[in-house]
Amino acid sequence: MKLKLFMMLILVISSVSASSLMVSNAYVRATPPGVPNSAAFMMLMNNSTEDISVVAAASSVAKTLELHTHDMTNGVMRMYQVEKIDVKKNGHTMLQPGGFHIMFFGLKKPLVDGQNVDLELTLSNGKKIKLDVPVKKVMSGMNMNHGQK
Repeated sequence: MKLKLFMMLILVISSVSASSLMVSNAYVRATPPGVPNSAAFMMLMNNSTEDISVVAAASSVAKTLELHTHDMTNGVMRMYQVEKIDVKKNGHTMLQPGGFHIMFFGLKKPLVDGQNVDLELTLSNGKKIKLDVPVKKVMSGMNMNHGQK
């Protein structure tokens, strides 16, 4: 009986992993006191046979989360919100400074190096991924003050 239950559990875990997005190396930037915004970065891997997109994000530590990217226009780096972040079938998408990332607007308190925060990603296939993401103090050339939201 235990072996049968174990085999069923392995089958369920395998099918969930094969049908959903995998996340690795996720972190959220630590913030000094008074800074109202931060950003999350990670590697998204899609081992399925269909394209998947991240279409929304949520966390209890901020009022609003938005999907963002950057581009260079006339020699000026511009950051803006996007409606989704695509991850092609059997591919990966890196969320990193200067590229795709998840903005945290209206932080409820400073994010401190060493703590973890909750982050939920909503996917285009209706699935949700709940993460416990570490906060890391990292040096940045990017200005994360996008204004209050």
